[in-house]
Amino acid sequence: MTVALFDLDGVLTSTAVLHRSAWKRAFDAYLRERDPEGFAEFTAQDYLDYVDGRPRTDGVRTFLASRGITDVDEATVEEIGTGKNEMFLTALESEGVTPYPGSVRYLEAAKAAGLRIAVVTSSKNGEAVLEAADLSKYVEIRVDGLDVVARGLNGKPAPDSFLLGARLMGVEPAHAAVFEDAISGVTAAAAGNFGYIVAIDRHDGEQTEAMRAAGASVVVADLDELVPA
Repeated sequence: MTVALFDLDGVLTSTAVLHRSAWKRAFDAYLRERDPEGFAEFTAQDYLDYVDGRPRTDGVRTFLASRGITDVDEATVEEIGTGKNEMFLTALESEGVTPYPGSVRYLEAAKAAGLRIAVVTSSKNGEAVLEAADLSKYVEIRVDGLDVVARGLNGKPAPDSFLLGARLMGVEPAHAAVFEDAISGVTAAAAGNFGYIVAIDRHDGEQTEAMRAAGASVVVADLDELVPA
């Protein structure tokens, strides 16, 4: 492998927690307004199953469909997604971004070993998060949600964004490794026939078997496990 393609939220930074919290507030507000008596909150499992790793509007549609809500127009989808993003950016500004120490150690080791590094994320806030976490110095190429929209790509679990990352880095997928924490991302990497897929299960092993079934080559709890002692 000559190139490493990293997802961002949940792989390099702890911002997945901020995303999950913002999604919960946005979806709960919508669900409560739509059906006050039948309100059932957005859960952590909902986030993992229907939203994690997907482009913003895809996540909205996928989650709402899981609740049998299919009559939502595009304006409402955009309103939910935009509201979520505003809450995320507010939390990002007030709480900051913390990179996972093990991920930073892995980036250092990968760079020292001569691996070229790219970030492939569904988030439209990729640049802001990388800068806030002081990780831009490691990254040669960034593909984010803005690129997905601008190029008309299919979001994860389709492989399009990872394939774009490999192409921009000048390598075939077989010569690139993907690092993901979302089932949708692991599925995308497998569909793209990438040479090696590292899955990070930050949920106490609850996703390990599903990640393996989705195509992960190896599953770890933290990238620090892959750094030579």
